[in-house]
Amino acid sequence: MEGFGCASLRMRRRRSSSGAAGLLWPLLGACLWASVVGYKPVIIVHGLFDSSGDFINLQRFIKKSHPGTNVTVIDLFDRGASLEPMWKQVKGFKAAIYPIMQNAADGVHFICYSQGGLVCRGILSTLSDHNVHSFISLSSPQAGQYGDTDYLKYLFPQFVKANLYHFCYTALGQMISICNYWNDPHHRDLYVNSSDYLALLNSERPNPNSTEWKKNFLKIKKLVLIGGPDDGVITPWQSSQFGFYDDNETVVEMQHQDLYLRDVFGLKTLAARGDLILCSVPGVQHVWWHSNETVFHTCMEKWLV
Repeated sequence: MEGFGCASLRMRRRRSSSGAAGLLWPLLGACLWASVVGYKPVIIVHGLFDSSGDFINLQRFIKKSHPGTNVTVIDLFDRGASLEPMWKQVKGFKAAIYPIMQNAADGVHFICYSQGGLVCRGILSTLSDHNVHSFISLSSPQAGQYGDTDYLKYLFPQFVKANLYHFCYTALGQMISICNYWNDPHHRDLYVNSSDYLALLNSERPNPNSTEWKKNFLKIKKLVLIGGPDDGVITPWQSSQFGFYDDNETVVEMQHQDLYLRDVFGLKTLAARGDLILCSVPGVQHVWWHSNETVFHTCMEKWLV
C-alpha cells in the first residue's frame, strides 16, 4: 500500500486529475514548508523512574505539529538507575547529547521532565559551547522538593518529610539523586552546606564557577517553566517555576526569591530579555504532563521551531 510521505504526495499529484491535484496542494505545501523551515532537533530527558519508552505520545505530538523534526529521547539512567547522583547523570547525559548538538548547526531544543529538568540545568550550566535555544522545563522541582509524596514513601518508608533531612544531608544521602535537591525549609543551613547539587546550581553557597555557569546558562534563548496546582508530586508545585516555601511553609513566588532578586544564575536577566515564560495548567497530574496534548499545544509547541 502506498504511503503518505511527501514523496508519495508528489507522485500522486502527477498522476491525479486537475481537480484531485488541487486537493493535494495544501498537503504538498506543508511538506515543502517543513523542508524549508528545518525544525531544530528536540532532545528529551526523562525524570525519576522513567525511561525513553514513556515519551511516545510527546514524540507523536511534536512530529505531527512540526513534520520532519528529529526527536531524540536519551536512553540513559532508566528506572532505578535514575537514583544515581545528579552530577553522575549530568556527565552521562552530556556525553550522549553533545554529539547531537555538534551535528545541529542551527541549535537544538531541550524538553526536560521532572528530575530531568534539573539534569538539564546542570548540562546548560557546565557546557560552555551548548547551542540550546528553548529549554522547556516540564514539571521539574527547580527550586527543590519538600513533600510526602508516593515517591518518597516508596524510597524512604521509614521517613517523612519532616525528618528526611537526617538522611539526605549526609554523605550517604547525597549519593541518591532526590537528596541532591531535597530542600528542607526548616533546616536551611544544613541544606546549603550539604546539598552537592542544587545548592551549587543556585549559588546558594560560594561557588567558584558561578560566574561561568551563569554565562553558560544565559546562552539559551527561551526558558519555559511548566507546572500546575494539581501535579501531586512536585512539592510545592510552584517549585516548577522557582517558587518555594519559607520557614513557615508559605510559598514565596519566584519574583520574590533571593535567587531571582540577586540574579544569581540569570533568571532576572532572562525575564528582562522577555525570554522567561511561565505556563501553568490546572488539572494535570504529574505522570501525565508529557502525554497531555493540551499541555503540548498550550505550553510547548510554539517554542519548538
